[in-house]
Amino acid sequence: MDRDDHPASVISPDISTRTSDFGPVSVNSSSPTTSSSRRRRSGPISATKTFVLDTNVLLHDPACIHRFAEHHICIPVDVLSELDRFKNEMTERGSNAREVHRALMKIFATKGASVTTGVPTDGGGSIRVVVYDPDVACEVPSVQEFQRIFPALEKADHRILACTLWLREQVSPPVILVSKDLNMQLKARAVGIECEDYLHDKVEPREVANFDIARVEISAHELQRFASSGRLQLPENRFAGMVVNDYALLSAGEKATMPAKLSASGEFVRLHHTPESIKVGQGRAIKPMNLGQACFLDALLDPDISLVTCYGQAGTGKTLLAVAAALQQVFNRTYHGLTVSRPIVAMGQTVGFLPGSLQEKMRPWLQPVYDALDLLMRPMEGTQQGPTRKKNRFMPEPQQQIAAPAAPYDPLIQQGVIEVEALCYIRGRSIPDRFFVLDEAQQLTPLEAKTIVTRMSRGSKLVLVGDPAQIDNPYVDSRSNGLVYTRQRMRGQAFAAHVPLVKGERSALAEAAARLL
Repeated sequence: MDRDDHPASVISPDISTRTSDFGPVSVNSSSPTTSSSRRRRSGPISATKTFVLDTNVLLHDPACIHRFAEHHICIPVDVLSELDRFKNEMTERGSNAREVHRALMKIFATKGASVTTGVPTDGGGSIRVVVYDPDVACEVPSVQEFQRIFPALEKADHRILACTLWLREQVSPPVILVSKDLNMQLKARAVGIECEDYLHDKVEPREVANFDIARVEISAHELQRFASSGRLQLPENRFAGMVVNDYALLSAGEKATMPAKLSASGEFVRLHHTPESIKVGQGRAIKPMNLGQACFLDALLDPDISLVTCYGQAGTGKTLLAVAAALQQVFNRTYHGLTVSRPIVAMGQTVGFLPGSLQEKMRPWLQPVYDALDLLMRPMEGTQQGPTRKKNRFMPEPQQQIAAPAAPYDPLIQQGVIEVEALCYIRGRSIPDRFFVLDEAQQLTPLEAKTIVTRMSRGSKLVLVGDPAQIDNPYVDSRSNGLVYTRQRMRGQAFAAHVPLVKGERSALAEAAARLL
């Protein structure tokens, strides 16, 4: 894998238990295998660890250099060379490269600091730049063997791996390479280098393994009391793992069930914001078709919840319900308008650059949202019978001058009530009193998600929907994308709610395809 193709997706080791005895050995010493070095390596393994950071780790999270607690960080000088290639890009990757340079300059600018010897960090470890000299390191047997296996030392990957092998002879074990590049990890393991992923912003597997709404078993008497009062207090051990605004199905048997939400006071309350149906203007009525959709609508319509995250496979109604709830509240003047967006990440081959205005450029990406708007707002009565005929492009010119009927949402777009937002322009904005729907949020990186969430001003509501299993962005996966990261970090906040959707309602074919293909 070429490093240019996989530069920025990175995540850091679980650093809660790491440490390393990082002596002030000069990394460009002319005698890399001195007797003192050998004595250090033959001694007992220290509790601290030494981490060698790959370029993609720094590009993914520029603040990672502050996240290794009492452990020691080594940055090969070849990593700095790679960062230099990206610093002029007007992209998130370029911005992160510049941020790393600024952070390192701040660390090494203190009086008496040595870049190659190391500077202490707040957690008790240290950070330094390692200068790898092939002519000196070739005396180390492990480096000699590596150069026979990977002779092309002009490649940055190989130089970083060789630097890690050489560094193992200089400091107490363990020395661990941290990389997000899977090919780099495979090469490292092939030559005996311990390698780890960067796990700081990666959620636990259980967070994305189960999309079912929690089921809480209660007695028939408790269910009757809940049905009459709308509230039910239970011991905490009966709903362990649930947090405020989590939804559950209270069950007193297979057929005696009621949905509920865990309130901030620690008791279950009835869903107060789930209507029988939602209708926008003269469009068709949309009603929740299953338990998950009912809970999702309750979160969307609850004025006390300003952040909603939703996982769901294709066809579960994520986008349609979010847009329907947004339009109803905009028409009721709860919000001043609806803003819609999604990350620009293509599946498969693209058709190149798109012409036109911002709205025209974004339209192919936001077509699912436009489909939902059309379904919700187009009047049911007066529909024509029979199939719609395509225009004949060979028809004489005068006969083709028939204006296409305007979409029912076009006037709202022209008035700014419905706004199309390109995420590349959102930095620096402040968005008050709007309902913001971000579709396909699983394509975001954690830093992009943070940028979007911090744009929300007072009176706004943000809805992030997506399927963690459908990811086309090469720099994130099902456990490290912006959707699951936001859900995990905001979990338990009084203003945040999360709803998983399992049952597909698009069609029997679509649901079967989502499960089986």
